[in-house]
Amino acid sequence: MIRLKYILAFLITFSFLVASKLSVAQSTSQNISNVNVDEVSDDKLMQLLQQAQAQGLSDDQVVARAQAQGLSASQADKLRQRISVLRGSGNTTSVNGRDSLISYSRQLNYKPEVDSGKREKKDLFNSITPRVFGADLFNNTHITFQPNLRLATPLNYILGPDDQLNISVYGNSLANWKLAISPEGNINIPGVGILNVAGKTVEQATAAINSKLAANNYAIGRGTNVKVTLGDIRSIKVIINGEVTQPGTYTLPSLATAFVALTAAGGPNANGSFRQIEIIRNNRIIRRLDVYDFLLKGDQKDNISLQDQDIIRVPTYKVRVALLGEVKNPALFEVLPGETINDVIRFSGGFTDQAYTGRIKVTQIIDQQLHIGDIFESDYKNYLPLRGDKYVVERILDRYENRVVIKGAVFRPGEYELHKGLTLSQLIKNAAGLKEDAFTGRGIITRLKPDNTYEQLSFDVLGVVNNTTPDITLQREDMVEISSIFDLRDKYTVSIKGEVRSPGQFAFAENMSVQDLIFKAGGFTEGASAKRIEVARRINNSDPLSKNSAVATVFNVNVDRELKSNDAKFILKPYDIVSIYTLPGYEAQKTVKVEGEVLYPGSYTIQKKNEKISDIIQRAGGLTASADVDGGTLKRDNIAILGIDKNKVDTTGIEKERMERLGRLQRGYKDSVKNTAVNAATAQMRNDYVGIDLKKILKSPGSNNDLLLEDGDIIRVPKQQQIVRVNGEVLYPSAVVFEKSKSFSSYVSNAGGYSPKALRRGAYVVYPNGTVKATHKFLFFNSHPGVRPGSEIFVPVKPERKGLGTTEIVGLTTGLASLGAIILGILSLHK
Repeated sequence: MIRLKYILAFLITFSFLVASKLSVAQSTSQNISNVNVDEVSDDKLMQLLQQAQAQGLSDDQVVARAQAQGLSASQADKLRQRISVLRGSGNTTSVNGRDSLISYSRQLNYKPEVDSGKREKKDLFNSITPRVFGADLFNNTHITFQPNLRLATPLNYILGPDDQLNISVYGNSLANWKLAISPEGNINIPGVGILNVAGKTVEQATAAINSKLAANNYAIGRGTNVKVTLGDIRSIKVIINGEVTQPGTYTLPSLATAFVALTAAGGPNANGSFRQIEIIRNNRIIRRLDVYDFLLKGDQKDNISLQDQDIIRVPTYKVRVALLGEVKNPALFEVLPGETINDVIRFSGGFTDQAYTGRIKVTQIIDQQLHIGDIFESDYKNYLPLRGDKYVVERILDRYENRVVIKGAVFRPGEYELHKGLTLSQLIKNAAGLKEDAFTGRGIITRLKPDNTYEQLSFDVLGVVNNTTPDITLQREDMVEISSIFDLRDKYTVSIKGEVRSPGQFAFAENMSVQDLIFKAGGFTEGASAKRIEVARRINNSDPLSKNSAVATVFNVNVDRELKSNDAKFILKPYDIVSIYTLPGYEAQKTVKVEGEVLYPGSYTIQKKNEKISDIIQRAGGLTASADVDGGTLKRDNIAILGIDKNKVDTTGIEKERMERLGRLQRGYKDSVKNTAVNAATAQMRNDYVGIDLKKILKSPGSNNDLLLEDGDIIRVPKQQQIVRVNGEVLYPSAVVFEKSKSFSSYVSNAGGYSPKALRRGAYVVYPNGTVKATHKFLFFNSHPGVRPGSEIFVPVKPERKGLGTTEIVGLTTGLASLGAIILGILSLHK
């Protein structure tokens, strides 16, 4: 029970110290899930650990108890790391028989002002005006210049009121004191007395403490040592005035430097100087700070540590100039007396790679107006910038003073140096000479005239190269073009079609034979004929006045099927078309499939060209006893329906033609009944079914109904059907049991009858064999087709009738009124 009380007391204490915003719970179920371990000071955390140690709890048990009360896993990890750091950095000494852990982690002993130095908001139009060089340093949220409070104690640090000294006595005597310096500058050493340390450095204070302890019977230097470090540090007040963004008095750490204070105040404003910032102490300027030293060289020699009541004054700038154009950092730069334009260029980072460095344009203020001048490169070191000067570094010209260009059929086309007296023949030699395909009859020089217009000069390429025609002296920006013979003619090709493995178009080559082209096309297919190969050649001299003039010359060529090289060759010419045909009598095997109620269903190979449906049924053993002969169907590929061998043509084009034909068929019918019939036919053709009457076929083999078989045909004989399906615009589409005595209307009634949208005169029946029969009119009555087992009755929907709109009614009424007025006028004339 006693141990449990300790644990409960620890948890309550931990919650109170860690989360000051949370009230102390009335029970042990307090939740600390919103605690941030980073906000807990080392002293408070050390106090907790000492209490836990006194109660017999380990560090892991402390973390576990905190998690049990709701501390998140991430915060628990941070707590564990903080404890580990404290355990590793502290010194364990025995005081009054107990271990105590002293932390030397340094903190601020005051609460800093929140966002005391508000950053200047950037103007939305800042990008179109020159920026002040250095202004971004103090507006950059990633640079704060805040001092590191965890650095080793600076020996030259001057102590003052509110600083804290950590004094550790170890050896023969043991003691640990944390002593704050009073406003009078004194510390009170327990059992020793008062010692004044204000104004002393840490090193001087350590010597004074050693002397004080030695005078009070501490064996300093004889087995006892003293270590003095700086604990929590004090704050100082610094006044920042002049041309700054936020002038005022700022509370800063005593380790703060001038840059820390300037950052807090937002830095110099638009009129503030960046180069003559004054640091005033005891009414005397002790340092002038030049921010450019830090920006350009990283030099912080003038960034000194501040003391309480120091004053930082930012005066107005004296001379500021603008350097724009082709420099690496265009901006407004502040110039001190004695600095030249060369220094301003150095401030900007120097010229860009495309800068014209020979001259800088300057716009100056002369009395009441502006003056434009030039500063030459030789004067950069001597020219002193004046107030309001604006310098512009221009870009080099996009032109060459000594360039000629050659392109086309030479081995090394490109740009070349124009030296004095360079001729056309020398340029061709510099370009490694003409290519083999160069067109030597004519070349062109495009020349830039003095008025920046162009003229063209032609020359004899072969004559210039062989020195048989006068050479041409080149000028700046001349462009020489030598064409290839392939650029001056169509691309030569030959084509091969028919029974080769890869038919198509191929590049022409001199002395290409028919055998060469067949070889390029992958060789013959199995059914190809090597005899009677046709070669079609263009005719260039056809008689346009003759009706029977030839449009192509056709040659018949025989080649060896093995494409032997010693075979006689027929040499091709550009644009020849070679056609390879199939061997006479060559037929690839064709198969059909028989499914359903036959004795031997399966795939069968067609034996004869005139083999028919009845023949294949006989080869399949005939029908079984349960076969529904009226429901026999034939499924045929669309290409076969058109009567075309799919192995020899482009099936994609034929399929496209078939669909276009069906589209024209549908668009040709407007009546809804006829449209229904067309839709049924379209569906039938889309499903590749051919309507057959298997009963008639088997009764009269070889008749017109007995179709010849095609490759891929599927004949299916179903079992005897016992139902009829009723679909479409009926109240309850369903399957109805077939009865011979039932009529078409009876089946529709068994499906709930017609719906209000039903088009009764458009109803039709799809029979099991794929044929369709529609309703037709007899006098004033609808004559419905008969129904067989396995049939499907389909009732289509009525077409929507568009009523007359307001505009149509008004127009019709107006027309009738006009017609009536005309009739009355005619009648009145005859009275």
